[in-house]
Amino acid sequence: MIGLLAFVTLLFGSFKSDIKIWQPAAVTLAVSLAIGIGAIESLKNYQYTAWIITAVVAGMVYPDAFLKWGSFDLRNKWLILIVVQFVMFGMGIQMGLKDFAGLASSGKGVLIGLLCHFSIMPLMGLLLVKVFHFETEIAAGIILIGSCSSGLASNVMVYIARANLVLSVAVTAIATLIAPFMTPFLMKLLAGTLIEIKFFNMMMEIIKIVIVPIGAALIHDYLKRATPTGITTVKIITAACVIWLLVLYFGLWDLLGQMFASEYAMASVEIFSFFTGAFLVGVIYHLLTLKFNKLDEIMPYVSMLGIVYFTTVTTAAGRDNLLQVGFLLFAASVIHNGAGYLFGYLLSRLFGLDKKSSRTVAFEVGLQNGGMASGLAGSMGKLGTVGLAAAVFSPWMNISGSILANYWRKKAIKEEESERLLYEKN
Repeated sequence: MIGLLAFVTLLFGSFKSDIKIWQPAAVTLAVSLAIGIGAIESLKNYQYTAWIITAVVAGMVYPDAFLKWGSFDLRNKWLILIVVQFVMFGMGIQMGLKDFAGLASSGKGVLIGLLCHFSIMPLMGLLLVKVFHFETEIAAGIILIGSCSSGLASNVMVYIARANLVLSVAVTAIATLIAPFMTPFLMKLLAGTLIEIKFFNMMMEIIKIVIVPIGAALIHDYLKRATPTGITTVKIITAACVIWLLVLYFGLWDLLGQMFASEYAMASVEIFSFFTGAFLVGVIYHLLTLKFNKLDEIMPYVSMLGIVYFTTVTTAAGRDNLLQVGFLLFAASVIHNGAGYLFGYLLSRLFGLDKKSSRTVAFEVGLQNGGMASGLAGSMGKLGTVGLAAAVFSPWMNISGSILANYWRKKAIKEEESERLLYEKN
């Protein structure tokens, strides 16, 4: 009822050209649809995407409300970093140390998946930039999202599609680990003439954005099954981490700054400190889960909330650019994403993978880590330009991924039934 009333009000306000009427009606309608979709069984998988679209609508309609609260800038690079780390930590909770063991049983598939992912997507991004002639920083953002690792959304899509989940998790895990090296390399190679790319700085940012929070989540996973000896070791490391951070806070950082003139040395100290903090977060989080056993189930929703936050802020910051190139950027996202699915599947079949594994690689290639791209754009202070591609590409990837996953699921069920009948016949 609220949604219908909002829709009628939106039409009336648009007809009257009265922004005081149609603007709140547009946001109310988007929120109503996002909530309402959850009540429809066949559309439940799209509810998260509906909230992302709501974030885009809110950012476009009320940009000033999502740029600053008083004197506090919502685009602050440290705030964006913390939010993205929360997102990655929430995603990392869904991973485990055992996921990396998939490399042993899926070596060929992992290699093909990584090769396709870090070649097809950045090159398609470069091609689209050349074809559509985007402004330089927006163009760099398209290449950036193409150069990022695959996200954990691919694992969900592979699960829905009844494809090779072991292979999917292994590719995602390894792609995440090598992203600090591959993403800066590809950006330097393909986007170095568009914006200034500092390889070392970008590598450090990716480690902070992705590896550090996922590392914290893996500490929690380790503690679930740790032996008494392992727990003792964790206690010793925890004490050492606390001492290090306290000493750092009470003067060691300034002392090290005077001792080391090299920015690389201080950056290494900073990353080490981030990892010590991540270790403590992993331990504290694990202790909290012992008291609140539903916490692991809640964390993915925290991740979603974080993604909604920086999608809203990115949209608000880049509203003027979106009004100019929004349609072209959406068209680019459809082509980029579709090319990932198509070439990921075809090349996998060409290299000899079976259908299920090829479908898996298609998802791993076609679905990018939008959170990582947004975090990097935020660290550059270019959320409203370099970050725009992530804001537009991410909703479409979720929509297309869900559609393709459900289509392949139906095919997989038919194939499994045919194999079963053939087996019974023989």
